[in-house]
Amino acid sequence: MSKPDQLLVDVATLVESGQSNQMSLTVVTSGAVITGRLAPEAVWRQRVSEVLTDSARLADFSAVFTATTRRAGPPIHLHFHVARILQGTVGIPETGGMYRVSIADVSAWTVGDFSYSDH
Repeated sequence: MSKPDQLLVDVATLVESGQSNQMSLTVVTSGAVITGRLAPEAVWRQRVSEVLTDSARLADFSAVFTATTRRAGPPIHLHFHVARILQGTVGIPETGGMYRVSIADVSAWTVGDFSYSDH
């Protein structure tokens, strides 16, 4: 979107203000369909940092995600957790992943997460 959808910005703002991680959303961005729950950026960063800290090879990167520089204004990114990229009948990764998506890059969206089937 050349101009981010204000309704989507409002949803992201509410997620950020309420520190809730229960809002399910599905977006289309750059041809990919991502479905899952939104998290406040601080919660998302903390979880990514924890995952990196637990990795022998990637632990040094965890500090990048703990740095908190809150920018003024409305959110410009969606922070998905327990999310999947839908490809055909498969969700990648099966266990859910952590994705950061620029709101400006979302071309379509809907409330709720899509289910998928591996049958």
